[in-house]
Amino acid sequence: MNIFQLNQSPGLVHQILFQLRDPQIQQDRLRFKFNLTRLGFLLAAEIGKQLPTTEQQVQTVLGDTTIPLLQQPPVLVTVLRAGLAFYQGFADAFDGADSGFIGAYRVESDGEALHIALNYQALPSLAGRDLILIDPMLATGQSLLKVWQNLQSYGVPRSVHVACAIAAPEGVALLQQQFPPHSWLWLGALDQCLNDKAYIVPGLGDAGDLCFGCKL
Repeated sequence: MNIFQLNQSPGLVHQILFQLRDPQIQQDRLRFKFNLTRLGFLLAAEIGKQLPTTEQQVQTVLGDTTIPLLQQPPVLVTVLRAGLAFYQGFADAFDGADSGFIGAYRVESDGEALHIALNYQALPSLAGRDLILIDPMLATGQSLLKVWQNLQSYGVPRSVHVACAIAAPEGVALLQQQFPPHSWLWLGALDQCLNDKAYIVPGLGDAGDLCFGCKL
């Protein structure tokens, strides 16, 4: 699996990550969601550089020119609910994309085993398409792995791209083992580790709660 880290280069990503992590700024829910959307757009721009293109000629009022356009729009699949704001940045960038949605969440328990539940899905065909799987927080990787396994029945994609705002090394290692060898992992930042509750350190907290409020 190829890995790209946006924060390894200078640019707007650093200001966005700072604002996403800062507990005071996080209190502005609209701003937090907007920053996730902005980060998604920046990662979408990087992914777009890897997608196949075809030269297209356009006639302007003063002349003509040739521009490389995507051969086909990708399919965007996001994990509810935390992925919605992050997904919006990709939808803004790939405005012709088909989209799919999956409800996946970890079931908290006192035991050591981590159970991932899937309770909703609405997905297009993935056959021959460029798939972008979108989830802001890559912690253990179990949720994304289960989602990926579930997607197998929807056709074989031409390429597979996983996009996360922030990731832990443990989740990255799992995806490297289980995803196709030529797939891509696109990260805003790679953090230090998981804590004993399987949350990313330093991370930013619960992205879903910060976007939409605490759940029961």
